[in-house]
Amino acid sequence: MKYKNDQTAIAALIEAIVAFWENWNASVQAIIPVPPSNVARKNQPVMAVATELAEQFGIPLCTACVTKTKRTPQLKDVFDYDRRMEALRDAFTVQPAQTSGKNLLLFDDLYRSGATVSAITELLKSQGKAKAVYLLTLTETRRTA
Repeated sequence: MKYKNDQTAIAALIEAIVAFWENWNASVQAIIPVPPSNVARKNQPVMAVATELAEQFGIPLCTACVTKTKRTPQLKDVFDYDRRMEALRDAFTVQPAQTSGKNLLLFDDLYRSGATVSAITELLKSQGKAKAVYLLTLTETRRTA
């Protein structure tokens, strides 16, 4: 879906997530898609799947809860964790009026070191005053030795 722009993959992804979700007993009040690193990509896979998830489960999609404040490199190409964290410093803002006291689902397509989602989760909890932050990703990237 991401690299070949195959939008038909969304249905299969949603089917897998629904199967997982049915066995998961979390009460989520909003879905927050992780803002993209590559804003030039025509079809944003995180946004496409998050939108479908929100519709499927009747949970609000909060695209304004977390916004990106500066450009960062695609972190899948940055292998050093400290360099990743430096690139993410002050890269996001959160809207506490939309997150305070809520159970949130942070959604991303790729998980490698957890740097991006860790930075966003920290903001959601500290500045956004979220009650809980759950994470759902579609895949874990390969790691180099």
